Amino acid sequence: MTEMVTRWIEDHAHRLTTFDPEAPLTDLEPLLDIVCDAKVVAIGASTRQTHELSALSHRIVRLLVEERGFRSLALEGDNPSRIGLAEYIGTGAGDPRALLAEARPFWQTEEILGVVRWLRSFNRRHPDDPVRFVDNAPTAREQLAQLALPDGLARIERGMAEDTIRWHEDTADRIVYWGGLAHTVDGTPRTVPPASPPMTHRNAGSYLRERFGAGYVSIGLTFHHGMAPGPVPEPPAEFADATLGGTALDAYLLDPRADGPVPVRTWLTTPTRTRLIGPRYDPADDAAHHLSGGSLTDWCDALLHVREVTPVRLLSHTRG
Repeated sequence: MTEMVTRWIEDHAHRLTTFDPEAPLTDLEPLLDIVCDAKVVAIGASTRQTHELSALSHRIVRLLVEERGFRSLALEGDNPSRIGLAEYIGTGAGDPRALLAEARPFWQTEEILGVVRWLRSFNRRHPDDPVRFVDNAPTAREQLAQLALPDGLARIERGMAEDTIRWHEDTADRIVYWGGLAHTVDGTPRTVPPASPPMTHRNAGSYLRERFGAGYVSIGLTFHHGMAPGPVPEPPAEFADATLGGTALDAYLLDPRADGPVPVRTWLTTPTRTRLIGPRYDPADDAAHHLSGGSLTDWCDALLHVREVTPVRLLSHTRG
């Protein structure tokens, strides 16, 4: 069956041709048919620590802003207003590199800096129709306080969704939600080891799907192997990533809802595992770092897969 699935992916996937955030977006245009009239589109990566997945996320933001009129961006895990980024993209006040030095560590990358500078450039060119950051995201201190509670992670997930829903209700903006795969998929519930016992609860994506229905679109970004930032081996054979990375394509976009023969549909709709690489990743225990509790079609409306990845470029905190 694996060989049939691999061949089907090669026949139906759209090859991605570049990771350059400034390059033409032609290779991503099939996403537009998937997004349609969505009110919230989530971009969820299996790790925040690779250049390729971050660059693709930037390109998707560009596509949605330029081609579909999305005008709010939620950066998961911190509050852009807290560190002055919301003011910067609106007025140009401040040095974005210095501002990001005050953000959570996973925001302190050249890739995120590129997004922030692009947003400022867009707003300079469109002063009457700007993009803004979603406000009221939980701060690190608030999240740590929540984690002290027995159901802390579940509360954080619900809170992230409620912030996004409230922003949409207050502004009527179409929103891009950029976060981690574990938070953005439609997980009702999802399970995230390697905690013992594994943590199973609803995630933010499930609440957003409940609120918006088909108006919530989940885009998943996965990879096969590489550096993130340390070495990540090829995934276990039973992981979805192993089959996704078994094609002859280096990087591609796939619609998991597309028609296919029975073995392909069975593979897409059967509960699976896909890797999650966070800051405490242990390559010696690679199989423990995964998401489970659903299938690819449960979790995602679109998949972007990269075979081999390289690390994000950490931000140097000199001015400029």
